[in-house]
This record gives sequence, structure tokens and C-alpha cells, in this order.
Amino acid sequence: MAQNDPQWGKKGNDGPPDLDELLRKFSQKLSGLFGGNKGGGNPLPEPSAKMFAGGAGLIATLVLGVWAATGFYVVDTREQGVVLRFGKYVETTGEGLHWHWPYPIETREIVSLTMVRNVEVGHRNSGRNKVPEEALMVTGDQNIIDLQFSVQYNVKDARAFLFNTRNGDPDAKDLVLQVAESAIREVVGKSPIDFILNEGRAEIADRAGNLMQQILDRYQSGVMIVKVNMSNAQPPEQVQAAFDDAVKAGQDKDRLKSEGEAYANDVIPKARGLAARLEEEANAHRQRVVSQAEGDVSRFKQVLNEYSKAPQVMRDRMYLDTMQQILSNSTKVLVDQKGGNNLLYLPLDKLMQLSGSANASATPAASGAEQTARPVAVDSQQDGAGNRDIGRARERESR
Repeated sequence: MAQNDPQWGKKGNDGPPDLDELLRKFSQKLSGLFGGNKGGGNPLPEPSAKMFAGGAGLIATLVLGVWAATGFYVVDTREQGVVLRFGKYVETTGEGLHWHWPYPIETREIVSLTMVRNVEVGHRNSGRNKVPEEALMVTGDQNIIDLQFSVQYNVKDARAFLFNTRNGDPDAKDLVLQVAESAIREVVGKSPIDFILNEGRAEIADRAGNLMQQILDRYQSGVMIVKVNMSNAQPPEQVQAAFDDAVKAGQDKDRLKSEGEAYANDVIPKARGLAARLEEEANAHRQRVVSQAEGDVSRFKQVLNEYSKAPQVMRDRMYLDTMQQILSNSTKVLVDQKGGNNLLYLPLDKLMQLSGSANASATPAASGAEQTARPVAVDSQQDGAGNRDIGRARERESR
């Protein structure tokens, strides 16, 4: 189409508007925005390059202000902010209002320090799904135990947590899971199974938590272990019945041990008391025997002194004393052999009566004493015969 064609500069019904028309409409809008052409005045002049440059500068200023405003951010009291410049660490900010160069120059990461995160080891979904490769562990006494526990942790250093720990994992659960499994296996491998199943659960959890914290600090992870909870500890299902029998046997052992200790506590004091009493009685008997022997020795020495002075007299006296002791404690029947009486009378009824009364009156307290019998009355001839017998016996001894 030639330039002198009357259709030049005009648009068709279906063609796009030309550049002059677009500039004119834009100038009209700017004039209306800033108060131009009010009240139906003169038509607007054609937009100039100066007006176009001013409008573009204003738009750029507005865009720049909005872009700069995106750099403001607020950090809560329980959070830390980490500022990155082209992905490189710049600073860590605390609570309050802060500003950084907007994207894409600088970015920020807000990390919560108090939010408690949780990792489950040996199970998932609060124990509904078991993970045997994590739960089965070997104890210090070469037994297998099924453990399920959870680890609660939070962030203590936002910079270390972002750069040394996350590695694509927003909460660093994979790292904490691996560290927790390694630590609990080490602690369990040094403890017997009975200790883990009974009184040692809390201690095992504490020791595992301390070891986890040491490993995480060595990695400079910025993670702090809050608590380790052992939710379940039991033998594997395949040996549960045998283990129950072993536990029952252990309970029986403890019961029998308690009964034995109770019996010992009852018998030993009695035995000690009896031993002390017997020892006292033995000491008393020894002292009594020694005293009696010493008294006998003293009397024998006295008798010996007297005997050395008058042996015959002393022998007669000793003989008479001995016969007196013997005859005074026995029942006697004296017979006169020279009386010429052919009939010998023995008072058997009186002897039986005296013997029966002596047995009836005997008691355990006086078991060593003998009943003294009263001599049977005889006539003067029998007494004389007895005296003569005693005299003849002394004469035989003197010879």
C-alpha cells in the first residue's frame, strides 16, 4: 500500500490498533489520573516524549517500592531467621522486625525453635505398623528383643540445622532416625535382657538420649533431643511362650528365696538364743564342777592331815560314817544267827508298803533323792548281834 493512499494510518475493523492510538489512550488515562481534562475542557494535547518518560519513571518507582517492601519480615520470639544472599549464609536474626534485600538477591528462612518434632523407631503410626528391621535388636547377653520407641526433638541452632542437617528433609527426620537407631542398638547391646524388660527401661531411654545428643553435636546438626520414650519392650513373638516360662521360673525363684529368708530370720535368732543359753549353762556347770572338785580336794587334804596323825582312829571313823550313810538310806532287816529261833520272820508286807510309798512320793525335781526307810523294830538280841557283826568286820580289816 502506498503512503499517499487514503487508507494509510487507518485501521480496519479487524486489524490491530496502531502505536499512535495506543500512546494517545495511555496519555489520556494519565491525565485523568492526575486531574487533567476536568469539566469537559479542551482536548488533551498529543503526548510528548517527556510526559511518557515521567510516567514510566513513576511506574518504575512504584514497582521498586513494592519490590523493596517484600524484604521486610517479622521473627517471633520462638523463632530464628536466617538470611541468605544468593544462597550463601549472611546472618541469623532474632525476634522483631527485620529487612533484607528482596528476592532474588537475598532470601530468608524462618525456623521454629520450640516446635517439638517426633521420630518413631521400630514402628509407625503410633505402633500400628511394625518395622522389624528397626525393632529387633541383640542384647548384651546374646538375646533378641523387640523394642519400639519414639524420639522427640527440636532445633537449638537454626543455621546448623539448615546447612548441616536438612539436606532436602525439612525436619531432618532421616538423620535423627538413623542416629536414634544406632544409639539405642549400642546401649541395648551392653545391657542384659532382664534389665531392659524390667527395671531398666527408664535408664536405657536416658542413656540412649544422651548418646544421641553426643552424636548430633559431633555432626553439628543444631538438633536437641528433648525426650526418648520406650513404648514397648518384649521378646520376639516366636519365643514369647518360652520367655514367659522363664519369667515364671524367675518369679518362683524369687518367691522361694523370700520364703527361705523369712524362715532363716525366724530360726536363726532362736538358734542363737538357744546356743547362748546352752553356753551359759555349760559355763555354770563347769564352775560348779570345778568348785565341787576344789572343795573335795580341800576336804581330802584335811582328812589326809588327820589320818597321818592317827591312822587307826581315822579309819574307824571313816568306816562308821560310811556305814551310817549307807544304812540310814536303806531298809534293813537284822537277823540274829545265834538266837536259836528256827522260824525266820521277814516283814514283807511292810517292805512292800515302804517301797510303794517311796515310788509314789518321788518327783522329777527330787529324782536323785532316795526315800529314807524307817528301820524295822527288832529286839535287843538282834541289836547286839548286829553290833557284834560290825566289830568282827573291823577286826578283819585291822588284820
